[in-house]
Amino acid sequence: MTFFQKTFYFLVKWFFFICLKVYNRLSIRWGTSLPDRNVIVIANHCSNLDPVIMGAVFPGRVRFLAKSELFEPFLFGSMVRALGAVPVDKQDSQSAGTALKAFLKLLKEGENVLLFPEGGRSLDGKLKPLEGGAALIAMKSGAPIVPAFVTGTFEAMPPGAKWVKPVHLAVVFGETIETGEYMSLGREGRNKLVKKLQETLESLESLALELK
Repeated sequence: MTFFQKTFYFLVKWFFFICLKVYNRLSIRWGTSLPDRNVIVIANHCSNLDPVIMGAVFPGRVRFLAKSELFEPFLFGSMVRALGAVPVDKQDSQSAGTALKAFLKLLKEGENVLLFPEGGRSLDGKLKPLEGGAALIAMKSGAPIVPAFVTGTFEAMPPGAKWVKPVHLAVVFGETIETGEYMSLGREGRNKLVKKLQETLESLESLALELK
């Protein structure tokens, strides 16, 4: 990033962070120290607020795919792009192959990436069964995984809502999951990693609810 881009990124990051802390009384709990390399952050997903929160609270910039129409309001689009969003066409955003290539490219370039392994937003606020895409990306890249669970976003801004309600939000980060041990096991390793991620997010959900 250029000096201007870095400056704008930090301004946007702190703007969203302060707004979330004041308006939504955002609570954060860390359960791990981060590795000295770029990581894959995985989180549950039930609201358009989720990537904004993750981008605001994670120490480094995290890159995530977002539908191109999200960038149409110029100011908001510029802010979301600065926070780490990568615009993709709606058709491409639904293509597993396109997402896989995009995320692997970002990881190769040394970026942190944000994945929502449920495969889409939860329509009731509850954690859904995980799909295998995040595990596949982790195994192909070898990047460690930092799991996180966000609560309150479904109540604050459910699917279809245009405004954010002043609901208390909480984020809990779990221990880093190293993916090396799964990489040599092929499909079995992928299935084991998906199971590990599912169990981890379920346990983090309980911790996140305690913060609320």
